Amino acid sequence: MKAEAPQGLPGTVTVAPEGGDIIDFGKKRDDPRNRRRTRVGRVISSKMEKTIIVSCETRVRHPLYGKFMKRTTKFKAHDETNQCGEGDTVEIMETRPISKDKNWRLVKIVEKAK
Repeated sequence: MKAEAPQGLPGTVTVAPEGGDIIDFGKKRDDPRNRRRTRVGRVISSKMEKTIIVSCETRVRHPLYGKFMKRTTKFKAHDETNQCGEGDTVEIMETRPISKDKNWRLVKIVEKAK
């Protein structure tokens, strides 16, 4: 099933390369200021000052064989209070560029690591 991104909402729905299934890259919030993409992922590094690295998995269908594959993307996110630790499940939100590689910020900790 193919679909194009609706006009006026760029990047909310995209098509996998070469005819795969539709992938939704995160929900948007209702508050007008916070209508930005959000992702949920696991913290894989918190060694930098006020920065965490979050690993997010997406499932993509292979265009030829139809098998679902896991694709992992790493994001650097801003953690103002240094409250996250490795293994935490967190929600991050897209924001203005904070540094060269950091365009996401921490919204909340969904679950602390055990």
